[in-house]
Amino acid sequence: MVGKTEHHVVNSRQLAEDLAGVFIEEGDIFNSHDVVSLFNNTPIDKTLSIIKNRLSDDKTLKNRTNLNVDDIMELLEFVLTTTYFSFRGTIYKQKFGAAMGSPCSAIIANIFMEWLEQEAIATAPMECKPKMWKRYVDDILEIIKKGTTQQFTEHLNTVDPTKNIKFTHEEKENNQIPFLDTLIIRKDDGSVKLLIYRKKTHTDQYLNFSSQHPLHQKIGVVRTLLDRMENIVTEEQDKQEEENKIRSALAQCGYPKWSIDKAKQQIQNKQTKVSRNSKDRADRCKGMVVIPYVQGVSERLQRSFKKYGISTAMKPHNTLKRLLVHPKDKLDSSQSCDCVYEIPCQTCNKSYIGETGRKFQTRLNEHRKDTEKIKDVKYTRAKRKESVTEQHKSAITDHVAQENHVIDWDGAKILENNSNKHTRWIREALWIRKRGQETLNRDEGVYSLNHIYDPLLRTVHPRDEKSRGKTSGSSHY
Repeated sequence: MVGKTEHHVVNSRQLAEDLAGVFIEEGDIFNSHDVVSLFNNTPIDKTLSIIKNRLSDDKTLKNRTNLNVDDIMELLEFVLTTTYFSFRGTIYKQKFGAAMGSPCSAIIANIFMEWLEQEAIATAPMECKPKMWKRYVDDILEIIKKGTTQQFTEHLNTVDPTKNIKFTHEEKENNQIPFLDTLIIRKDDGSVKLLIYRKKTHTDQYLNFSSQHPLHQKIGVVRTLLDRMENIVTEEQDKQEEENKIRSALAQCGYPKWSIDKAKQQIQNKQTKVSRNSKDRADRCKGMVVIPYVQGVSERLQRSFKKYGISTAMKPHNTLKRLLVHPKDKLDSSQSCDCVYEIPCQTCNKSYIGETGRKFQTRLNEHRKDTEKIKDVKYTRAKRKESVTEQHKSAITDHVAQENHVIDWDGAKILENNSNKHTRWIREALWIRKRGQETLNRDEGVYSLNHIYDPLLRTVHPRDEKSRGKTSGSSHY
């Protein structure tokens, strides 16, 4: 339902197409408005009312979902009004606006802005009514009469019934105005030409050619910059100047001349090959696998997968974001969910490997409670002998009953976290296989891991490594 209005801008390419035939009359100017903190100020109650009306008027809704309007509204209201986060151990609830980072927020904000812009344009005084209105989320480009900007801004600030949505404006300077990554210039005859816009703080820093990324991603950086130039810049002389800027900036990032020429050739060949290649790929492709990028190794795997019609996507696994960015409060490991864990025996060198989608502490308490039932029972010799052959709920309980050992509950730890249940099962099987004969587990886990992987797995226990004086705290595979 979103983005179907004439005012909606998908990207800079569409904007360039919309401005292709625009003529700025004498006395008119380009102007831009921006909403102050749109997500945080979007009125949820009003937006829910707008959505309900639009859903009720949508005659094709039943073709897209089995949910009725009331079902959708109940789910949406729950999602939008139960936003919680923790900071320094305190839990907070967001009382107004949409949450930053939520998948729903951009959609909700867009729907509200579509309603607001329709109201604003329809009720604007004739002397300041815009002749053109283009919007990308909270950035707005207009053509209005010169000298009416302030009046129109004041009008926009009265449309939102909650009075939380506020607009700021920016008039053109020297017959030009930036919008998105496009610089819009009014020529002397009233026509418009477009250039690439770069902020004053732009540093021309792109993905360095020597970084640990596959070659096609680096070529993709070049292709993106050249493709943007082709689709936005309107005049050939300006295109040549833009290409020179791109070549200069990429040269500083280590890109050789051949990489730029190769990307340019790919763009030129795109139109003639796209239909044939897409059909060939559809016929050949039998699936896709995502692999971590390791230079020299991932390329060989890609070629091997390609022989069997399997496409590959490569993902860097060691990034600055992963190393440095940790905005959320660090949870106590005992409260962590979706994990593979280990519970060691204090008497011997064995340990139990398990996985759970619930809190680690909850699962640990269940193991402990079941084991303590055995400890608390006073056995006769006959009952003790019978208990040894009995299979209990937990393999840990079996170990305590059969060997009379003590479990090191304080030494229990999380080996790794993974929210995907099937991936977690595989990880559990890998850890059980790595531990080998030193596990208390009755079986090899939920997932049946093929023994062809055994040569790749080390079965040295971390406690054995420490006893040998090694610094590594865990085994690897």
